[in-house]
Amino acid sequence: MKTNRFIAFLIVLGALYSCKEKTVQRPAEPPMRKKIVVYQVFTRLFGNTNTTNKPWGTLAENGVGKFSDFTEKALEEIKGLGITHVWYTGVPHHALINDYTAYGISNDDPDVVKGRAGSPYAVKDYYNVNPDLANDPSNRLEEFKALIQRTHDAGMKVIIDIVPNHVARNYEGKTNPKGVADFGANDDTSKEYDINNNFYYIPGEAFKVPEWQGGYVPLGGTGNNWSDSKFEEYPAKWTGNGSRLAQPHFNDWYETVKINYGVRPDGTKDFVELPDDFGGKDHQAHVEFWKDKTLPDSWYKFKDITLYWLDFGVDGFRFDMAEMVPVEFWSYLNSTIKMKNPDAFLLAEVYNPGLYRDYIHKGKMDYLYDKVELYDSIKHIMKGYGWTDHIPVVQRGMADIEHHMIHFLENHDEQRIASPEFVGNAALGKPAMVVSATISTSPTMIYFGQEVGEPAAEDAGFGKPSRTSIFDYIGVPHHQRWVNDKKFDGGQLSEEEKSLRDFYKHLLNFTIQSEALMGKYQEIHFYNKERTEGYDHRVLSYVRWSENEKLIIVTNFDAGKNYVFELKLPEDVIAQWQLNDGKYPLQDKLFGDFKTTLSVVNGQGKIQVELQPLQSYILGFIK
Repeated sequence: MKTNRFIAFLIVLGALYSCKEKTVQRPAEPPMRKKIVVYQVFTRLFGNTNTTNKPWGTLAENGVGKFSDFTEKALEEIKGLGITHVWYTGVPHHALINDYTAYGISNDDPDVVKGRAGSPYAVKDYYNVNPDLANDPSNRLEEFKALIQRTHDAGMKVIIDIVPNHVARNYEGKTNPKGVADFGANDDTSKEYDINNNFYYIPGEAFKVPEWQGGYVPLGGTGNNWSDSKFEEYPAKWTGNGSRLAQPHFNDWYETVKINYGVRPDGTKDFVELPDDFGGKDHQAHVEFWKDKTLPDSWYKFKDITLYWLDFGVDGFRFDMAEMVPVEFWSYLNSTIKMKNPDAFLLAEVYNPGLYRDYIHKGKMDYLYDKVELYDSIKHIMKGYGWTDHIPVVQRGMADIEHHMIHFLENHDEQRIASPEFVGNAALGKPAMVVSATISTSPTMIYFGQEVGEPAAEDAGFGKPSRTSIFDYIGVPHHQRWVNDKKFDGGQLSEEEKSLRDFYKHLLNFTIQSEALMGKYQEIHFYNKERTEGYDHRVLSYVRWSENEKLIIVTNFDAGKNYVFELKLPEDVIAQWQLNDGKYPLQDKLFGDFKTTLSVVNGQGKIQVELQPLQSYILGFIK
């Protein structure tokens, strides 16, 4: 989503930062004492050992993973990777093509379902879970509760998705708690908008299925009794991405309908806005602010949903497309959540940097995706045309909120590193991963299979190669080799894949133990670009420190070039570290097989460094 103007802005801004840039001081302490590492796992794919991988294959043909696949052994191995939180993606019951009528669940129409297994972001019933994931669909809630307990017993927290902007076109709550009405059950459908309507309507018009494009046919043309290019909905509702057409476009989110939060069709708000100074107020103040206000019905519905899942044992939420929902709602919801569970983990998908601070401060989000800034910059470097000069610029611009920005190189929306469409080689992610995980106090997130170089090469049906399909019943081959017939021991991995996973394990475990990574940061990149022979824009260096730990991090993004140079530490770093002239032995904290010496002469530090292609060092003092 980064524009050319934004890239140009980074380049110009980078030129303004001199080698004398001082330590960035943060206005607030990070909300955690040690690094958080989130393991995003697509729940229905994790334990699937079926290798058929037929495009548009059924559950019976291609298989599906279950809650029960997350055994004590599997969770022990995930924890051992250096994971603190597991985001179980695709848990809430969403629309899918499978017959569960024997369990009181209505069938879904493939004309308004993407893929055969369905999108996890078209939720059909917020008070239940995907029946595909249970060994016994009638016992699915209990099976999920058991998974939560196993995850907690393994020492990790549980995160699930909440999708507040939209729900499935055929939303149908079958297990609502007593007194809870379905979305839209009490709407006045004669109006396009009413503050207490859950949906927006197109009065007098019936919904029409999109015109299929590019040869697309639901279910790949295999068909079933419900695929007839018709779906009964009268009057038609606005589509999830905001389309107001009774017949949405093929590229619209036609499988979903947009939730109304009291924002009128002209964009004005039918509720009180937060005063400007509320960004600095605590959760209690936000709760008090909303206490005497009359609010749209949808606000109460999503509050009840999140509190239900907290009571169920879930530790936090990942909020889909949060910027499409007004920030005032987030103030209300997140403050309510935090009053119930102060430690709840709240992560939001927000892509507009201009909204970051409002959604953090006013909206009370713990963490936002750092996609448009850090991820996009690192991706350009990995692909060979970006410069490492961009990264210190990004970090300086994010200094006031950096511990609220979650770092990642893969997730279900992004291309796999090993896919040819990205860089085609998982090893190229190593230097990027070191930087992503160590440059700031932010949490780190990895996507299951990333640690073994999963390339997402399958044509799964609706989902296409480069991204592991979230729409289809499919296998994840490299990950399946680690699963090894549910031994979860990596027994079928190649030596290269084992080595990659070992790299991730060393790195992530170091980050969750390091005190310095929750401390201060200073880039030394521009200082070395100006003074160090052989140092260039394919290398990056910075220092991190706390009272008890000091680190020098240097990494080589180039896949074909060795670097040998004398890395320099500026005088102000040496002064802040209170180092006298002399020699200080250093050792790499990643693998421990590299030792060197920091020589301090006249208040300046020098370290002899040799970097192989794609190699990184996290250098710490030998005590």
